[in-house]
Amino acid sequence: MPDSTRSPAPPSGFAFKPADFEQLVDDALRFAKSLGATDAGAEVSEGVGLSVSVRKGEIENVERNRDKSIGVSVYSGQRRGNASTSDFSRAALEQTVRAAWDIARFTAADPAAGLPEAADLATGKAARRELDLFHPWAIDAAGAAELAQRCEAAALAVDPRITNSEGAGVSAQQSHFIAGNSRGFRGGYASSRHSLSVAPIASLPGKNGDDMQRDAWYSSMRSPDDLAAPEAVGLYAAERALSRLKARKIKTCEVPVLFESTLAAGLLGAYVNATSGGALYRKSSFLLDSLGQQVMPEHIDIREDPHLPRGKGSAPFDDEGVATRARDVLKAGVVQGYFLSSYSARKLGMKTTGHAGGAHNLTLTSRLTQPGDDLPAMLKKLDRGLFVIELMGQGVNPVTGDYSRGAAGFWVEGGTLRFPVHEITIAGNVKQMLMQMVAVGADVYNSGARSMGSVLIERMKIAGQ
Repeated sequence: MPDSTRSPAPPSGFAFKPADFEQLVDDALRFAKSLGATDAGAEVSEGVGLSVSVRKGEIENVERNRDKSIGVSVYSGQRRGNASTSDFSRAALEQTVRAAWDIARFTAADPAAGLPEAADLATGKAARRELDLFHPWAIDAAGAAELAQRCEAAALAVDPRITNSEGAGVSAQQSHFIAGNSRGFRGGYASSRHSLSVAPIASLPGKNGDDMQRDAWYSSMRSPDDLAAPEAVGLYAAERALSRLKARKIKTCEVPVLFESTLAAGLLGAYVNATSGGALYRKSSFLLDSLGQQVMPEHIDIREDPHLPRGKGSAPFDDEGVATRARDVLKAGVVQGYFLSSYSARKLGMKTTGHAGGAHNLTLTSRLTQPGDDLPAMLKKLDRGLFVIELMGQGVNPVTGDYSRGAAGFWVEGGTLRFPVHEITIAGNVKQMLMQMVAVGADVYNSGARSMGSVLIERMKIAGQ
């Protein structure tokens, strides 16, 4: 059994080394085989992190996390069992494997169950592809608090109307894992994700009480060197909150709607969910049988690049060990491929696309977009309608595509922001909305594994007064 005390802990702050994890994976697979398993897979991981929050200049919370886990999947033919533990002792490991084996023996057989085919697994250089994902942040609680305080102070100093704050926070997280299975796959890597955020409150005294508006901004990156300056984050968050003061309601209408780039990625997310294996084989998708079909205008393309250096959605292989590949997801508005795991692919009679665990670095672009199509240019294209900067609720029906969400933003006339708007609902159907993408801005924003500019939808219903 590996013993983490044999050598000093790595400088990253991890207590275990990759070699320790490899031994645990080997031990788990070997014991599963001795019990009679036809196949098995195991993953060992460790995570370390620090989160600090402040409010009104005072430290509110300091949290440290150190987590570790072993997950084991065992197969008896097409019967699958799964168990996990945070105890790395040999006794606990064997007990966990045995628990997974017992589940597999007594569960119902599933024709789609099983490990990926060996030919689909990442091997050799593909499994060891370096994507520059690990950038540990050597910051302590005092340093994190100081950054958060600077961020909040910058927001509060912008204008006397910034009267309060919901706080600011800094998070530094890093993890590593090793996974393997009985079909020859071995792979793993370390990764990190760091962030800085603040949420200021603007207010104005009024006859009917204070007009209070909240907004927030953040920066999240693999490397701390790539984070925005705390002062810049605070300034922009404050400006957003101030811009929402004196918000009005508007009358019910049907007008063009421009989604801010920070929100537009939600439309891409809805598309991914609708073309993912689980929704497709359960027939709970508004884009059933859409492969090879036109679902967006001809000027729209979606590209996926799992191997983007420092990408938030980058990975050399998916959660099953299947090699990831760059591809066209959508070309000239036509669906080129779904998002399938081995299981969902078998249920659909198709081949895995390497998407157990989700999509990888998607970018939606328009062939009509020009380099100068920044936000002011997109507002000109909108001309008269609603510019949305906040959405509330989860009002998307995955089966029908019906869409209804609370919203806030700005009323636009002649391509110019006229006044802030709140307490409205925007409604439509995602399938129609995707086909009614008139324009995509050059103001590209990255939201996790999705990147795209602001999006202009030809027409949507606005429920107001």
